[in-house]
Amino acid sequence: MLNVLIFGAPGSGKGTQSEELIRRYGFRHISTGELLRAEIKAQTELGQAAAGYINEGHLVPDSLIVDMMEKLISTLVDTEGIIFDGFPRTIPQAEAMETMLAHHGWKVDIVLNLQVPEEMLIERLLNRGKISGRSDDNIETIRKRLDVYANETAPLVDFFTRKNVLHNVVGTGTIEEIALRIAPIVDKFRKVSN
Repeated sequence: MLNVLIFGAPGSGKGTQSEELIRRYGFRHISTGELLRAEIKAQTELGQAAAGYINEGHLVPDSLIVDMMEKLISTLVDTEGIIFDGFPRTIPQAEAMETMLAHHGWKVDIVLNLQVPEEMLIERLLNRGKISGRSDDNIETIRKRLDVYANETAPLVDFFTRKNVLHNVVGTGTIEEIALRIAPIVDKFRKVSN
């Protein structure tokens, strides 16, 4: 099984490129954002707790995310690979993830770091907000989310670089152009693991 983290600032195309990886390789997609939005919509206890953080542009606390992911990961034994989108977002989450995966005899194989200039991220997010109606895609919350990313999530680049699993990917261009930059990385690891 191949475990792929797709990483990048809000608006970098993580969800879009995850869909491409699913289409090309049949991987399972785990998006913490989608899981949390579903919890919020269902008005679960987790959803209610998470909503306040998300609406303010803050990260949901590690303990809530790790518990949610631990339950989900334990159900995913029969799959070609897993794409983790939006998890981990902090060093403690990354450490917890390594422990969770190790319990199943798995590890993080690839971290794809989508790199997009900030002005393009803002433009993408504002456009997405107009289309999707997501309340967290307004300029004030976008700037806060980008600041949170820079301060809390970007340190994961060093964390995964030290583990020799990080691959920087230019995240500009068409969906297909970006997917074509990612495919050789995944193909190389699929050959090694088969």
